[in-house]
Amino acid sequence: MTGTSILGHPVLRVEDPRILLGGARYVADLELPGVLTAVFVRSTMAHARLESVDTAEAAKMPGVVAVYTGGDLDLPDIPAFPMAPSMMSRPPLAGDTVRFVGQTIAVVIAETAEQAVDAAGEVIVDYDPLPVVADAEDALTDGAPLLFPEAGTNLAAEFDFGRIPDVFDDADTVVSGRIRNQRLAPVPLEVHAAAAVPEADDHLTLWVSNQHPFAVKGPLVGMLGLSEEKIRVACPAVGGGFGAKIGVYSEYPVIAVAARRLGRPVRWVETRSESMISMVHGRAQIQDFEIGVKSDGTIVGLRGHIIGDVGAYPAIGVALPSFTRNMSSGVYAIPKIDVRVSTAVTNTTTVGAYRGAGRPEAAALLERAVDMVAVELGLDPVEVRRRNLIPPFDEPHTTATGSTYDVGDYGRALDEVVRLAGYDELRAEQKARRERGDRLALGIGVSVYVEIT
Repeated sequence: MTGTSILGHPVLRVEDPRILLGGARYVADLELPGVLTAVFVRSTMAHARLESVDTAEAAKMPGVVAVYTGGDLDLPDIPAFPMAPSMMSRPPLAGDTVRFVGQTIAVVIAETAEQAVDAAGEVIVDYDPLPVVADAEDALTDGAPLLFPEAGTNLAAEFDFGRIPDVFDDADTVVSGRIRNQRLAPVPLEVHAAAAVPEADDHLTLWVSNQHPFAVKGPLVGMLGLSEEKIRVACPAVGGGFGAKIGVYSEYPVIAVAARRLGRPVRWVETRSESMISMVHGRAQIQDFEIGVKSDGTIVGLRGHIIGDVGAYPAIGVALPSFTRNMSSGVYAIPKIDVRVSTAVTNTTTVGAYRGAGRPEAAALLERAVDMVAVELGLDPVEVRRRNLIPPFDEPHTTATGSTYDVGDYGRALDEVVRLAGYDELRAEQKARRERGDRLALGIGVSVYVEIT
């Protein structure tokens, strides 16, 4: 099988045969003599004080080798994304507070997965519920429950590139709208998994189902107190990630420390239900916009405010709405763009990078806005797009948001798509069905898109 390089050359995909023929090894397939299984006890409340975590009964269960809470392991926090307040860091195992359903509280380690699951059910957590805020816009209002009272705010970061008061001075019509680019949960074929293997001379190998092993090793060096040459991070086959399997997850340092303490390999493979609440989510934006146009549909300016939900512990989701702002010109020659960004912590799963990470959200905002302009002015959606495309260019073009495109002939691409789709014929069929009052309607969607590569 072949793929294509960024230069268009065919590239032989050497990994396909072993995957397609069943020869690939995933974390769950690794033969690790003496391996123990880790199962995590997760919060069932979105926001609460932890009054106590009773592990006594769990520790007595058959096959249980160890049960650890945050106080037992004394691991440092996983730092918040650099743009966010530092006190919004995440403990690998919750300390005195849980901030979303699914947060790791304790870990049970046993000889078999069945024994670990049974024992995890015997860990008794006493919660003192706290007020919950699950909507990013609500989180930024006065009086909203604070996830981190010491920060004094739920604002994780703000991006304001300066206001443009005259953005609509040349507009005949201004169309406004709100888009919720909904939160979603990635569902890779292989759920998250990791295995820690202690070795001679205080060395450690960590096998992870992760897209970026180097981004795992660096932080672990500091968290575990080992020198860099003593930690090896390795990735076997990764059964899908799409951005969600990047960076250090709270489970990694926990099983690494447990393996070193117990002197035996420890493996963790989450369930699909766990994956839906503990693997980072994607999207989660509220997009308010106004788009100004002349009577012929020519766009003169775009103004907007994007509120990004970063979840309970700020990760790269803090920065992703700024990518949305950077791409908010799309393929159009929009002279003035005034889009600001706010991101907020909420009592929900952390938001990370997923499938385009901020850029599809820009296309959703802009293409919906252009469609609304077409409806408002009674113009064909393709024609409105055609009138606003950046003219063909073979020298770098910089948009109003500062994004630089190398080359492009977007009109030619649009015309070819219209031709191949039989757009005029589809419109004629749509009109005929409407006039006949057909029960089966014909919907036609149009969207154009340019990507950061």
